[in-house]
Amino acid sequence: MYERRSLLLAVSLVLLTGICYAQSALLDLPRKSQNAEVSQTIGITNVTVKYSRPLVNDRKVWGGLVPYGEVWRTGANENTTITFSTPVNIEGKPLEQGTYGLFMIPAENDWTVIFSKTNTAWGAFTYKQDEDVLRVTVKPTASDFHNALVYDFDQLTPDSALVTLRWDKLGVPFKVSVNVPQTVEASLQKQFRGLVQYTWQSYDDAANYFLDAKVDLPQGLKYADQSIQQEERYDNLMTKSKILAAMGKAEEAQKYSAMALAKADAPQSYQYARQLQREHKQDEAFAIYRAMANKYPTNMFTYAGLARVAVGSGNYDEALKQMKLCQGAAPDNAKSQIQTLINRLEKRENINQ
Repeated sequence: MYERRSLLLAVSLVLLTGICYAQSALLDLPRKSQNAEVSQTIGITNVTVKYSRPLVNDRKVWGGLVPYGEVWRTGANENTTITFSTPVNIEGKPLEQGTYGLFMIPAENDWTVIFSKTNTAWGAFTYKQDEDVLRVTVKPTASDFHNALVYDFDQLTPDSALVTLRWDKLGVPFKVSVNVPQTVEASLQKQFRGLVQYTWQSYDDAANYFLDAKVDLPQGLKYADQSIQQEERYDNLMTKSKILAAMGKAEEAQKYSAMALAKADAPQSYQYARQLQREHKQDEAFAIYRAMANKYPTNMFTYAGLARVAVGSGNYDEALKQMKLCQGAAPDNAKSQIQTLINRLEKRENINQ
């Protein structure tokens, strides 16, 4: 009986010692390979890499510390993870949104980049190939020396970036690309189930995205129409006009631009006329400036517009008179900017150019 109790006590002490050791391994203490995180937004897709940064410390890394032909955690400590907030393409191959364990198999000429379901492992010791979601093959490149392993986002474009691992004198890049219009549309469908569905501005912003991106103009037109249904305004009528013009429907576009101008205030009318001037449509712009004189006879933007009309006919004295009236009607924070135009007119410079 005594021997049995002594044995149980010994086992308990061993277990207790083991538990204490395990707890001490979980303490928040400095690591030799420190944690890091880097993120990049591509379109509206967030890409985040979490990893630990081992140091070279005068060791042979490739083919030594990191053997060729073996699965590597692409960092230190816990396996490196990469998170995509939307579906992406890796080297042209589709990958769903989510968080993946990022592993690689180094070789002298070609590297295998692995995206695994396992994203909570310690290192690659429990790696299983049947948990792979995607594998791609990439070429390593020469790099400036990096003592600490680092991940960079290179060659950023509106719809892609290279994720590059750099360590020692080697870089390993793989391309992440996104179908941005498709991703945006999927996001908008979700967003418009919330409060934003009740505001004209939100639909107008969505329409302008497709207009500016020059993609899926019919979808942009639908959003413009939904904005107008919420509240008919200069902004969304002009947006619809611009989309129709981009679709080659000039007659319809002109109809909606006229509707927009009928609702425009003085700053909006002036801004639109200036846009026409930048498009070398001087006569159309001057017609709007003259119409403003009837609608807003004492507004600073009307005076500025009439000054531009006078310059168009070479009458700099009249232009100077109108621009001084503009300055007199302007708020204090705009007077210095108008003074610059006055100075140019006094030198007989063409302010329409």
